[in-house]
Amino acid sequence: MEKHPLKAYEDLAFLKRDEVRPVRLQLELLKPEIVLRDHQVRSTVVVFGSARTLPPDAARAHLHAAETAAAAAPADATLQRALKAAQLASHSSIYYEQARAFAAQISKLGQNDSELDYVICTGGGPGIMEAANRGAHDVGAKSIGLNITLPHEQNPNPYITPEFNFLFHYFSIRKMHFLLRAKALCAFPGGYGTMDELFETLTLIQTHKSARIPIILFGKDYWQKLINWDTFVEWGMIAEADLDLFRYASTPEEGVEKVLAYYEANP
Repeated sequence: MEKHPLKAYEDLAFLKRDEVRPVRLQLELLKPEIVLRDHQVRSTVVVFGSARTLPPDAARAHLHAAETAAAAAPADATLQRALKAAQLASHSSIYYEQARAFAAQISKLGQNDSELDYVICTGGGPGIMEAANRGAHDVGAKSIGLNITLPHEQNPNPYITPEFNFLFHYFSIRKMHFLLRAKALCAFPGGYGTMDELFETLTLIQTHKSARIPIILFGKDYWQKLINWDTFVEWGMIAEADLDLFRYASTPEEGVEKVLAYYEANP
């Protein structure tokens, strides 16, 4: 049987060629933009944080198993290290609950039948991302997940609004979408990915490439232990005023209040 030629936009093998990368980049930029515009999404609240943060019930179960194993073999260094890791995971599970509660509270502020404001936007995966999407889901609000293909597959969490569940190949375009509608950025304790996204946002605002938005850091002890912010100023790497680009919050309520206070002062 004679094989009919494919139109260019139907030819997946052609679209995956290196020479067509600019078209793929444009498609990743356009698809979420068009979908969100069609659904009247006006602004978002971006939530970053570790994919490894466990829900409290899972963290407790993990800790109990580690305690049992370590008690049965107190001389086993590997089991003792696993116990220490489980204890830290149990402690950090509070951030899952905080992200969930924060997302629920702020999601109630701006969503109606005609327009969507303060829409939670996450990287779409597990951990803190799941918690934030889950918080929005708890109150019947819509939320966005910007997932990405990784060598170790990251599956979308089940709490993302289905029509706002996007999958990216390019980190650069994904990060653009995090900020295109962002009205605030909230960062919970996380690893390399969280650092990358946080510092890129700080850099864009510091250099006036992006409009200023409130940046809220949850978990002051974590951030201050991880980053000696004052060293930047002491060595002259940033201006002292650049430390005002972010604020700390210790509770979901405080996080919401800081976002609202910023826009009351900067309407």
